[in-house]
Amino acid sequence: MENIKTLINDSKLNLSTLIAFTRAEHKIHSLEYKTIKESGLTISQFGVLEVLYNKGDLRIGEIMEKILTTSGNITVVVKNLEKDGFIRKISDPLDKRSTIISITEKGIKVIEEILPEHIKNINNIFNILTDEEKVVLKDILKKFK
Repeated sequence: MENIKTLINDSKLNLSTLIAFTRAEHKIHSLEYKTIKESGLTISQFGVLEVLYNKGDLRIGEIMEKILTTSGNITVVVKNLEKDGFIRKISDPLDKRSTIISITEKGIKVIEEILPEHIKNINNIFNILTDEEKVVLKDILKKFK
């Protein structure tokens, strides 16, 4: 028992840093997700549409690598987006076993409606930091890669 107390005491700075980081992450995400949820899309649906809008047609594996949300149910997300007419699946001409996902005009329209508000929201979230602080924070966070 005493060893655990000593370990905790010796690790106070690391533990409190983790707590501060986790609380900040939760707060940032809750603020960030506000505009997405107001649009009626899920976080995963938004992630898929956003990446297709910015990167072009992709395979499901490529989408999973690029979206910022963690989605174990990406096939369900894609199926629902297709059902709603936001994306379409195209057979890959180079590999018939593979499918390419493409954003539709309806998908483009919805993401273009959401993105400006979403970006303004992100700007508001990070306006508490100076540009210098943002660069330092980014550099620090990159060390965890």
